[in-house]
Amino acid sequence: MITLVDRASALDPSFARGWFVSGVLRLYAGQPDIAIDHAETSLRLSPRARVGWALLTIGAAHFYTRHFDEAVPKLLLAIQEDPSLPNPYRYLAACYAHMGRLDEARAIARRLQTITGVVIPDLIYLRNAEHRELYLSGLRLAADEAT
Repeated sequence: MITLVDRASALDPSFARGWFVSGVLRLYAGQPDIAIDHAETSLRLSPRARVGWALLTIGAAHFYTRHFDEAVPKLLLAIQEDPSLPNPYRYLAACYAHMGRLDEARAIARRLQTITGVVIPDLIYLRNAEHRELYLSGLRLAADEAT
């Protein structure tokens, strides 16, 4: 899929959706720095299209690079953009947990539980085992605190 989206972006460098999809795929492939670059490119090309999703991708990528302070504002904006989307809450709860802000992690996990019954999802799509464990360990801390 990465090869196909790279080809699409080469054929039309102004195709914002292609850059966004590439960012998501790079995130899943364990390439957070490229994911940030491609998601930011998509926002520059189309600043109003699926902003929450692009911010989620950028926030998640900062999370995986352990730049939690950079991830939090992006995730808060993603939640503001679409409060019904569960993934920004998950990443935010994991961020807060890893930052030692357990009260905030617990509060976000509780908000997440009002949106979905699944606090800790199946993460098989994440190819990088270290990223998967970082995410899961943060969610476990937040979920333990929320109960």
